[in-house]
Amino acid sequence: MSGIYIHIPFCKQACHYCDFHFSTSMKKKDDMVLALAKEINMRKNEFEHEIVETIYFGGGTPSVLNNEEINFLISEVYRNYKVAENPEITLEANPDDLSSERILELSKSSINRLSIGIQSFYEEDLKMMNRAHNSAEAKKCLEEATQYFDNISLDLIYGIPGLTDEMWKQNIQTALDFGIPHISSYALTVEPKTVLSKLIQTGKIAEPQDEAASNHFMILVEMLQKNDFIHYELSNFGKENYFSKNNSAYWLGKKYIGIGPSAHSYDGEKRGWNVANNSLYIKSIQENLLPIETEILSKSDRYNEYIMTGLRTIWGVSLERIEKEFGLDYLNYLEKQSLKFLNDDLLSIENNILKPTSKGKFLTDGIASDLFYLNLEV
Repeated sequence: MSGIYIHIPFCKQACHYCDFHFSTSMKKKDDMVLALAKEINMRKNEFEHEIVETIYFGGGTPSVLNNEEINFLISEVYRNYKVAENPEITLEANPDDLSSERILELSKSSINRLSIGIQSFYEEDLKMMNRAHNSAEAKKCLEEATQYFDNISLDLIYGIPGLTDEMWKQNIQTALDFGIPHISSYALTVEPKTVLSKLIQTGKIAEPQDEAASNHFMILVEMLQKNDFIHYELSNFGKENYFSKNNSAYWLGKKYIGIGPSAHSYDGEKRGWNVANNSLYIKSIQENLLPIETEILSKSDRYNEYIMTGLRTIWGVSLERIEKEFGLDYLNYLEKQSLKFLNDDLLSIENNILKPTSKGKFLTDGIASDLFYLNLEV
């Protein structure tokens, strides 16, 4: 199983918390679409022996493309790659782009999964984050989308300053009331050089508090599990048969090609990333040059990546796989580093699988970093 990720580097406006690569100018959109199609063609040999089971439009805001442009890029994937009979094809979209007419058009296309950037149903939160939609648009688009799409995911952000536990519960309940089968939820994170960072530094917005975020996370887990959601990855919850195939493949170490500026690729042995500049990306592709840098992953890199992704998922970290793929030294190191977390009931071992406990889930990333194999082997 392999996947193709297509990065659409355009947004109507910049969200205050975002540090992804995008542009609010649409001037180069036509040239970009042609460049994306050309890169899809240029890299087909990388997947000569692979079956593409997922196509994912991320960004940016992929829904700024019209349906003709989206269908053109999908057709280029089919023209150049072996595609599974029923691939998961996901479009990230913002509520303000999902009019009734647009949803109907999308339902007639190859897109069979929508990932909708709701973030919050509260007007004050949306304004603080500088989202392009309002609360009414968020609810209306879900009313319409659920009539035409069965497979829908929505994003929610917790830990927002001023968001009380009760308000957060209502955000979750609103999503549940629409019958959404998949929810991705993230803590509001203050990234350097973002507008949010500057607003906090100048005292215009309060800084997010870890304790509030931790409480919100626990509420999220409890409410969704009571409603038959499976907490299959730290930030992702899906009902049975509604896990994101694209993201699951990433967490399980499957191969993927990233198309577009700033997009990343992985083939099991090396990682690559495209230049994060729209003009340079387009120019390179027009000159038949792939604007990509690559690095060969050392054994330690691959071990660390498996630790990070494994601990974040329900599949955990297989101690048997650690010994088989990385050797006894790595297994002994992992067991030694894990001991304090096992004693503190933050990690557990069951059936030779290392996983965070309920108590340890919110601390997963920090725990993983303590298990990394550092500066020992290249």
